[in-house]
Amino acid sequence: MSLPFLPFTRPSIDEDTIVEVANVLRSGWITSGPKVQAFEAALSALCGGRAVKAFNSGTGTLEIALRLAGIGPGDEVITTPLTWVATANVILEVGATPVLVDIDPATRNIDLNRVEAAVTARTKAIIPVDLAGLPVDRDRLYAIAAAHKLRVIEDAAQSFGANWRGKAIGCCGDFVSFSFHANKNLTTGEGGALVLPADIDPALCERYRLQGVRRFPDGGMDVDVLGGKFNLTDVAAAIGLGQLKQLAAFTARRRALAQHYFAQLNSTLGLELPPADFTQSNWHMFQPLLPKGTDRSVFVATMKERGIGVGVHYPPLHLFSLYRKQGFQPGQFPHAEDVGARTVTLPLFPAMQDSDVDRVCAALSAVLLSK
Repeated sequence: MSLPFLPFTRPSIDEDTIVEVANVLRSGWITSGPKVQAFEAALSALCGGRAVKAFNSGTGTLEIALRLAGIGPGDEVITTPLTWVATANVILEVGATPVLVDIDPATRNIDLNRVEAAVTARTKAIIPVDLAGLPVDRDRLYAIAAAHKLRVIEDAAQSFGANWRGKAIGCCGDFVSFSFHANKNLTTGEGGALVLPADIDPALCERYRLQGVRRFPDGGMDVDVLGGKFNLTDVAAAIGLGQLKQLAAFTARRRALAQHYFAQLNSTLGLELPPADFTQSNWHMFQPLLPKGTDRSVFVATMKERGIGVGVHYPPLHLFSLYRKQGFQPGQFPHAEDVGARTVTLPLFPAMQDSDVDRVCAALSAVLLSK
């Protein structure tokens, strides 16, 4: 009997959460309401009591953070080329200019040693990305930001549940953006959350989140900013509340699975493994780099034939047509291009068994040694 297909990720939704979603559906209040408020309160508690607002996507949180920070036409925002394209798309969306800085090949996060050289008089913010859940060096990041008076919008879409030197991501810093997409460590199906700094009015964030509307006790309203449609539903919030109860267990299991990968992978295969951080990273993804010269498309297809799902996260965004039109060219960011060309995302999710990791490692050996 053949084994079932093993995807690179799968959400874990327990029966209690399914019951709660059904209860929301029966309640008649399925858009933003009491469950969203409860979810925001629970997120705030995890983030040291800071103001947290729930959104319908992590992309929306990044865009609104830029607007709240006053970023717009004529401004520059520094970020990494090795990320989901939304990180840079939101910069264009508000009319600003993305400035890309190559990655540190060891961490695969933005190379903070290169950031200051990219700062100009127009630079107003930096959006670092915690790739695969490994936190960017927050101490160095905020020292640079302070020296150049830059806003920081942490793209922590992949690092919910991670920490920097024992402090949970989100409990300190400037803006912090989380994603709760279906493939994230905590999911609401689609969704996100924005942690706000003390100088930002949460009510203004709420207006940006929902059409700029300000409501009055007499039932009247006004619109004083150009808002969008970014609110989370109570259905999604109910999923999030159920997921929060399991977050610690999810993170622990992901770390254990990552450790098992390190123990089982054949050291002669020529793979370059990610940083072995088992205390700070939440191990959102396990991403080795294929040996140079490997045809990744053949590798992915052959692994699929063996019942193993493999993802690619991410192609360097400066090579996309939209960003080539912005003036970016191949060869500008060699480290990001090298990692982007060789990275693969192996299966890693809490419901996996150690035997699943063994199965992936065995398939890897068979495929790579057969070249």
